[in-house]
Amino acid sequence: MRTGAMGDILHGMPAITALRHALPDAHIGWVVEPHWSPLLQASGTSFPRTPQMPLVDRVHFAETRSWSKRPLSFRTLQSILDLRAELRAEHYDIAIDLQGSIRSAILAKLSGAKQILGPAAPREKQAAWLYRTKVATHSEHVIPQACEIAGALGIPLAPATVSLPLDKDAEIWAASLPCENSIFLAPSAGWGAKQWPADRYGELARRLAANGYSVLVNAVHPQDPLAKAVVRASDGIATPVVAGIAQLIALTRRMKLVVAGDTGPLHMAAALQVPVVAIFGPTDPARNGPYNTTSRVLRDPSSVRDHRRHAAPEAGLLRITVDQVYAAALELLETHA
Repeated sequence: MRTGAMGDILHGMPAITALRHALPDAHIGWVVEPHWSPLLQASGTSFPRTPQMPLVDRVHFAETRSWSKRPLSFRTLQSILDLRAELRAEHYDIAIDLQGSIRSAILAKLSGAKQILGPAAPREKQAAWLYRTKVATHSEHVIPQACEIAGALGIPLAPATVSLPLDKDAEIWAASLPCENSIFLAPSAGWGAKQWPADRYGELARRLAANGYSVLVNAVHPQDPLAKAVVRASDGIATPVVAGIAQLIALTRRMKLVVAGDTGPLHMAAALQVPVVAIFGPTDPARNGPYNTTSRVLRDPSSVRDHRRHAAPEAGLLRITVDQVYAAALELLETHA
C-alpha cells in the first residue's frame, strides 16, 4: 500500500524490489492512485513482470483523489467495494503499508490479508490500530525504513536498484527531443517553502548553456507559470517540456544531470541513477534526499525541518546561491563526462 505521491512511491520501490529478489516467485500487487500507475506499468500493460511492468504482478487502482472530493457519493462507495473485491480475489497473505495513513491502513485491511505490516509510529497514529505487526524503524532515510517494514517477517532487506517501466511510445517521444548533452531542471515542488526561485533556475540555465549544454525545464502543463518564469529568466535559452509520467521516465533516462528540489523528478532521477544536484530547504535530505545515485546535496545550515505548507520559499533555501548550484553541477558534469 503506497498510493502516492511520486517521490513517496519511488522511495518505497527499492524495498519491494529487494523483496522481489528475495522471493522471486511471490505474487506481488501494489495499490496506487491511477495517476501514478506509470511508475509501475507502461500504458496498456496487462501482463506481469516484463520490461513494461518489471516489479509487480498486479497493479490495483485506489481512486483516492475522487474519493476525497465525493466521500459520500454512490460512485465512491462502488469504487471502494470494487477495489475490495479485486484485492480479495488475489488471496493476498500479507499486506504491507508503506504509507502509514489511516486510508492506506484501511486499504490494507480491505485486502483480506491475514498479516498486515506497518510502521510502529505511522504518519497518522490511528493507522497502527489496524496493523497486526507494528515495525519499529531505526534508519534515518525513508528508503531503508521501507526495507525494515517490508522485511519484518524475517527477510532482511537492503535497498535494491529499481527498474522503472519501459514505455515504447514514451521512448519514441523522448528520442525525438534534443536530449544529447542535456540537463533537466525541475523547478516545482509540493509546496512553496521547498521551491528555489524561478529566476535563479533561469540564471543557472544561462550559465549551463554557455558551457555547451542544452537545458530543458519541466512544465506541469503548457501554460505552467513557473516553467514560463524560468524560460523568461533564461532569456529564452531553456526549453520547456510538458511530459506525463511515462514520458518523464523516458526523458530522465537520457539526461546528463537533473537539478531539482525535494520533488518527484529528483527522486525519479535518483531511482534511475542519473546524477542530481538537490536543492533542499525545510525538508531534511538525511531523511528523504537522493539515494543510490551520484549527487550533490545543497542545504544551508540555517534550514530547519518543517513540513508546514508555507507558500513562500524558506529563508535557508534562499541562502543557496546560483554560484553554489552551478559549481555543484559543473563538478558532477566533469566527473561523469
